[in-house]
Amino acid sequence: MRRFKGGVHPPECKQLTEEKPIRKADPPKILYIPVSQHIGAPGKPIVAKGDKVDRGQRLTEPAGFVSVPVHSPVSGVVKSIEPFHHPLGKKLDTIIIENDGEERFSSELTAVENWQSLSPKDIIDIAKSAGLAGMGGATFPTHVKLSPPEGKKIDTVILNGAECEPYLTADYRLMLEFPDEIIEGMKMIMYTLGAENGFVAIEDNKPEAVKILSQKLSGSDITVVSLRTKYPQGAEKQLIKALTGREVPSGGLPFDVGAYVQNVGTAKALFDAVALGIPLIERVVTVTGSIVNTPANLLVRLGTQAKELISVCDGTSEPPAKLIAGGPMMGIAQYTDEFPIIKGTSGILILGQKEAAVNEPKPCIRCAKCVDVCPMNLVPTELANFAENSDWEKAEDNHILDCIECGSCSFVCPSERNLVQLIKYGKSEVTNIIRSRKQNG
Repeated sequence: MRRFKGGVHPPECKQLTEEKPIRKADPPKILYIPVSQHIGAPGKPIVAKGDKVDRGQRLTEPAGFVSVPVHSPVSGVVKSIEPFHHPLGKKLDTIIIENDGEERFSSELTAVENWQSLSPKDIIDIAKSAGLAGMGGATFPTHVKLSPPEGKKIDTVILNGAECEPYLTADYRLMLEFPDEIIEGMKMIMYTLGAENGFVAIEDNKPEAVKILSQKLSGSDITVVSLRTKYPQGAEKQLIKALTGREVPSGGLPFDVGAYVQNVGTAKALFDAVALGIPLIERVVTVTGSIVNTPANLLVRLGTQAKELISVCDGTSEPPAKLIAGGPMMGIAQYTDEFPIIKGTSGILILGQKEAAVNEPKPCIRCAKCVDVCPMNLVPTELANFAENSDWEKAEDNHILDCIECGSCSFVCPSERNLVQLIKYGKSEVTNIIRSRKQNG
């Protein structure tokens, strides 16, 4: 069984939704579309208060190469553009649309029946125009990933169906219900990059997905690989190591070792954009947690508020103690249920008082468990100390920026230290220092 160093085995908790087919959630009356939904520069609004818009219509223009537009998920009227709650935990500029229920559709994209007639550049342009960004959580613009620097040859494409985050089953259901579309999207990626090798990586706790995709890909040049279930198996550097034996260097990116990793949801979205002419205006979201009355995998229009989806799932059996956008390991705790679904929102996790209880952190006992489980071969307790003491030079020298923020260190810490939170803070500070250093020469 293919594996990587480190990692942990948190309770999977996927039984709440793994057998629940995807069902459509009706679009609400008001939708909140953040201008910023991806890594890179947020787009610039090209609509104004009072404008009528159609479903699929572009609402923003990209502001540079590492930028993609957002589109209207419904037809209606722009009510306002103002700061509003964002899953990142702060208020950011948001286009607020009142849904008129007419579902008028217009898009600059054109459905292409024979996508093989397109050039690689055509597919890259469509990915950008459609607003595609990684849907596994990282939200890196897809057209940028499809455009490696000159001289960087990509020979291996890995489609990430690991979905190692506990509770979440959106990708699993996509693989069961839309395998043909996912496979076509992957073939588009391989064609665009000129890659000879293709792998679909799925953890072995998803045997039905392994079976279906293996049958669909029998006799092709794409191999379905069953990986040992271990968190964070879905992290791209760990996938590359497990499948190819190649190690992405410190500070490097997958293209440095000739590899490309993309989430299954993004492959499906690329198919929708190229073959159907539909931009990224909806996604599958797992709404789950032991206190959710009817957990579900929902096909949701972007801009739908979390509280609307909780209502679709018949509410909760007790007042929520914690609300998380994403999963328990890498998700972001929210201060309100009014935040909207964006391109990278794979789940909404709602925890009760018992599950959400947190004890006060205690001093480090130097057990080194965090070192044993770190998939990046770092020393998390030391990095956390550097951050706590604002020792940014040592933090940088000890490769704090290599941390993938998986949370394995915090999960195993017997002292319940806030290791990953401190390291995240340290990464932010070190990044700002490096940026300032470059600007000042």
